[in-house]
Amino acid sequence: MVPLSEVSWSAEGAESVRFLVATNPGQEPGPLARVASGGELSRLMLALKVVLAGASPAPTLIFDEVDSGIGGATAAAVGERLATIADDVQVLLVTHSPQVAARGAAHLRVAKETGRRARTIVEPLDGEARREEIARMLAGSRVTQAARDAADALLSA
Repeated sequence: MVPLSEVSWSAEGAESVRFLVATNPGQEPGPLARVASGGELSRLMLALKVVLAGASPAPTLIFDEVDSGIGGATAAAVGERLATIADDVQVLLVTHSPQVAARGAAHLRVAKETGRRARTIVEPLDGEARREEIARMLAGSRVTQAARDAADALLSA
């Protein structure tokens, strides 16, 4: 916190606050807005919400691609944190990560259908349809038995 000169005081306060972060080990802390990528900003917000979830009056938290640019064990850890938050509040999120999607209590597939006019389709998934979607997220357009087995492993975690 840096005190402002009296001429700079406003309804926003008499001090300037800068949030400094180091997003990698050994890195010098710098201003959050300059140092952190969009994905890092999302994960920082996730970390803050995990810590503050119990004290939050908000009944629903919404995340848009909080898992952007990560995969594997890191995506699984993000999914675990989101599941922890969901113990106390409703969590809605957009994800492309099968590790994160598998941790949800509910799964909706959102797709754009193009024809004469584009339209968005939202489809609730459960059971076999959910398994197939997570397998597709893992494998791409050609879903294999190995992808289905991996989806089963994620869903049972």
